[in-house]
Amino acid sequence: MSKSSTFFIGLDVHKETTDVAYCVDNSRDEPVFHGTIPTNIRSINKLIKKYKGLATHLCLVYEAGPCGFWLYRHLAKHGIECWVVAPALIPKAPGDKVKTDRRDAIALARMARAGLIHSIQLPKANDEAVRDLIRCREDAMLDCRQARQRLKLFLLRNGHPCTGRQVWNEAYKRHLADIHFLEPAKKLTFQHYINIVTERYERLQHLEQELQVIAQDWSWYPLVQYLTVLRGIRFLSAITLVAELGDMRRFANPRSLMNFVGLTPSEYTSGNRQKQGGITKCGNTHARRILIEAAWAYRFPPKVSRELLIRQQDQSIKLQQRSWEAQLRLCRRFAQLKHRGKEYNKVVTAIARELLGYIWGIAQRFDPKSQHIG
Repeated sequence: MSKSSTFFIGLDVHKETTDVAYCVDNSRDEPVFHGTIPTNIRSINKLIKKYKGLATHLCLVYEAGPCGFWLYRHLAKHGIECWVVAPALIPKAPGDKVKTDRRDAIALARMARAGLIHSIQLPKANDEAVRDLIRCREDAMLDCRQARQRLKLFLLRNGHPCTGRQVWNEAYKRHLADIHFLEPAKKLTFQHYINIVTERYERLQHLEQELQVIAQDWSWYPLVQYLTVLRGIRFLSAITLVAELGDMRRFANPRSLMNFVGLTPSEYTSGNRQKQGGITKCGNTHARRILIEAAWAYRFPPKVSRELLIRQQDQSIKLQQRSWEAQLRLCRRFAQLKHRGKEYNKVVTAIARELLGYIWGIAQRFDPKSQHIG
């Protein structure tokens, strides 16, 4: 059999098995189903060795999913072209209601040959490692919050309700130490809940300290510092945004970045009928949460607080002016929307969307190689 120019190999990757189909670029024949192989490096190497002798070029395609990007990096290390496709960007016929692993592998090979799908931009291994540590810190924060809620519910059931805004400082810890129960079982339960809260809070603090150390050697750390000049964005918020959004220079305009985060309103327009709904909420949920939280800071009048002044003191005058311009616009916009009678959540979402535009503008001028704003 003579060598073909390119083999497009579709992979439907799962935890234990991978379905494989292939097609040739210079043929109109339907893709051929190869079979099901185990999901491991040995089986992938065997597959590559088999088809390398039949084509001058191989292009493997698979969907992004919970299995991560280890397969892409393994193939790239051996000089094999690999596309990782976002599932949401794969064309699908409205009437197609049948989904199997075999059909998915065949469809990936067919659409790759037709040029209907394209690979997403993948993070580098070091960038993904920093993102994993940030998400680990976020999980620890949620665990700590859950432990505190369980303690509050226990106190509520036993006649010690927590009223007002609770700050877990030394004074509140002394308040908890003054609470006593007569039953031995409740004493043990109460103490175990307190121990769990203490343990999870210490774990959270430890993770934040480790993140501070790791971030200083990260290539995107200068951009993290630049973003902290903006009101409402401290270190943890800035590093989360940079790690989750990656190289924001790949977005041609801020609107495409807003679409990526899912902060743009949905729309259904047909004929003379136009209807806009809530935000799409597609894309990166971690970055969207950070932006919504940061947007609440603009409900107050423009002001450079002491904390913000400390964050800005080592940055350029140009960045500080940009931060002040953002404050003037976003605070005025927040007040205008609120004066019109808009709901608070809708106002905050609109401010978060505009704040992302300023973040995009700062990221566009940052070069990770030269480590400075252009």
